[in-house]
Amino acid sequence: MFGLFKKKPKEKQAPKLLDLNSNPINEGDIVTSLRYDLGDCKVVLEELVFFYESIETGERVSYVRMVDAITENQKVILKKD
Repeated sequence: MFGLFKKKPKEKQAPKLLDLNSNPINEGDIVTSLRYDLGDCKVVLEELVFFYESIETGERVSYVRMVDAITENQKVILKKD
């Protein structure tokens, strides 16, 4: 009887990211970084953590380092096709 109300373990999910203009960012998108002189970057998802990988230099930066303190969005701009 006491086993009926056990908490189910939560499935871990990748965070939902928004660019500076509140557009959703997904894996594989190309964005322009406004920090760390990365230039244009590709969004890479690795073990439920997003990274911005510079197309020019190959440098990778975690999404956590790109958070804008005021809006809590990412300091990147999504490039439209």
